[in-house]
Amino acid sequence: MKVLVYGAGVTGSLLSARLHDAGHDVSLVARGERLAALRRHGVQLAEEDSPVVRRVPVPVVERPAGGYDLIAVLVRTHQVDEVLRSITAVAGDVLFLLNWAAGAEPLGAAIGHERVLLGFPTDGGTMDGDVVRYRAATVLTRLTPVPIGEPDGRTTPRVDRIVRTFRTAGINARAEPRMDAWLKTHAAFAVPLEQAVHTAGGPGVLAGDPAAVRSMVRVMRQNLATMPTPPVPRAFAALRTLPEGLLVAMLRRFLRSPTAAYSGLAVASPAATAELERMAEQMRSQIR
Repeated sequence: MKVLVYGAGVTGSLLSARLHDAGHDVSLVARGERLAALRRHGVQLAEEDSPVVRRVPVPVVERPAGGYDLIAVLVRTHQVDEVLRSITAVAGDVLFLLNWAAGAEPLGAAIGHERVLLGFPTDGGTMDGDVVRYRAATVLTRLTPVPIGEPDGRTTPRVDRIVRTFRTAGINARAEPRMDAWLKTHAAFAVPLEQAVHTAGGPGVLAGDPAAVRSMVRVMRQNLATMPTPPVPRAFAALRTLPEGLLVAMLRRFLRSPTAAYSGLAVASPAATAELERMAEQMRSQIR
């Protein structure tokens, strides 16, 4: 499969390296210093704190051109508009693997509704300079599959083909017929979580403030209550039914865990703040 991966951060780098290792014709889009580093060293990967760095010679480009079997977009929410402008004339189905609570309509309006697929990368990691550090237990969702689906929930040959391609590359993927609801459920949970973490100054600091965690849980419940459909996955319904005290204890434990550190929650960068503001705006629009 000929694949263009748009976004050279943690998830884009991991995805492009896995597909390249599996023999696919992959190109990775990058800009500025990241582009220069990838041209010098390729994608550099390391497990957590390991001193061993593996280099994968993924071809890198500054601008997409021509056509592809698949364009995988892994950027922050506030960067999507720029990506849409750059791929309008580039042929290929487009799989948006990112935080997105606005539905498929604005994506399809920009590039054609027939091209749009929705998904979410459920792995985690951090950037250590030019090296992507990831948790071996969760890289590219060994534990939690990458959900991929059509905006309208249909089961189509192209979704099946992408899922098979990802699986042969060692990426645990599955078809999700309720992808739009999945993304909105995730935003209902993730936006209050990230807002609380950034306000506190980190996941560990937030874990030490039970009152702040309790307030965060209440906002999550309010968000889920405004959704027109049940939460997806259904396990998120527990946020509305479990006792508040139990949820607070569970989330405090999560915030202290290595998983929270490798999920990107601890990174309060300008880009992370801009993404959070865009996601919060999308959530407010959904509530209205």
